[in-house]
Amino acid sequence: MSEPLLRALSRVRASVLDDQTLVRAVASGRQRGTQPRWRRVELRYVDLRAGRHLQVTAYDDAQAHTSNHPVDDEARHALDDLLDLPFGNWHVETTTETRQLRVTKKGEAVVHVQARAAEQEVDRDHDRDKGRLLPAADPVFRALGLSDHEGRMKPSRQGKYRQVEEFLRILDASIGDAMAKGHLRTPTADAPLQVVDLGCGNAYLTFVTERFLSHVRGLAVHLTGIDQREQSRTHNEKLASELGVDATFVASAIGDADPGVRPDVVLALHACDTATDDALARAVEWETPLVLAAPCCHHDIAAQLRRQPTPEPYAMLTRHGILRERFADTLTDGLRASLLRLEGYRVDVMQFVGSQHTPRNTLLRGVRTGRPVSGGSARREYDELVTAWGVRPRLGELLERA
Repeated sequence: MSEPLLRALSRVRASVLDDQTLVRAVASGRQRGTQPRWRRVELRYVDLRAGRHLQVTAYDDAQAHTSNHPVDDEARHALDDLLDLPFGNWHVETTTETRQLRVTKKGEAVVHVQARAAEQEVDRDHDRDKGRLLPAADPVFRALGLSDHEGRMKPSRQGKYRQVEEFLRILDASIGDAMAKGHLRTPTADAPLQVVDLGCGNAYLTFVTERFLSHVRGLAVHLTGIDQREQSRTHNEKLASELGVDATFVASAIGDADPGVRPDVVLALHACDTATDDALARAVEWETPLVLAAPCCHHDIAAQLRRQPTPEPYAMLTRHGILRERFADTLTDGLRASLLRLEGYRVDVMQFVGSQHTPRNTLLRGVRTGRPVSGGSARREYDELVTAWGVRPRLGELLERA
């Protein structure tokens, strides 16, 4: 049920200005027809030598900007400036509750409040990793071998750590937005969020996802990891036991996978080549509300392009091997996004970590709205594109069989 936006924001303001109970607040997204100055803003209180301050970390497309404001008029003014920006979502965690605010197309607010089962402790340590959703000292990183016994991230794993952090930021915003808009249910202790990772391998991001959602977001979560290798299942079950994680691991091909539950979230993180297509097809089959896929490689379409004459006047796009491979990446993911839209998903294609850390940095995010793109133009554009280039996308074939 909607309510006036100013009234809802005044409650957000009161929660954020309570330095005794605020755990953190996050502003993200944008209101219809607007563009906030910042892509995302995080707020928390820190205890400095000069006393308690409201710490504001604002993210643009390139970097994070952190500022600290004394708990007085300066903090109030800093918060009011942010509340004036046209963010589409506010997520506020306190020691006793979680508050989600979403701005509708009509400029009203839809608010969901969930009480915490137990009061959460507040970390106001200024020396913790700046802006980190999951600090390097977290036990999950030690168990995964990314940090040392003193909780310091190993130098050789810094790139992986950045990749993990950026993925968690997208996951955090995606789940918050999908819940606020009613596309994703709010989990309970009796009905936890069912997260299924297809092609999980040794489950680095799988375990980090569970840790973040359960210990940082305070959500009830059950994890299911599926990988065709029995070795992965054995390894992951052992690690889950050591970490005390509620998880199930299955040795199975993605196409034959049966998680035993209807997934709320499907992950396919660096599944190789057409394994990503297999994962997306299963997510569509299960009508999964939220899908996050980070493709690893695109050999299938690249091989098809090598066998087909290039349509005029695009020969320059495939004449050189490196350009052909890059074009294959773009074509594959563009076709995947188009097919998901035809199946009733709202799709975003984004970069989730800088290319200096990994060349595999594209992420497809699909939120099931249940409303396929209207009219026949989208289907016609897809058919014309695959006909012109003489390719048969694996995902298209899988969806045709379903």
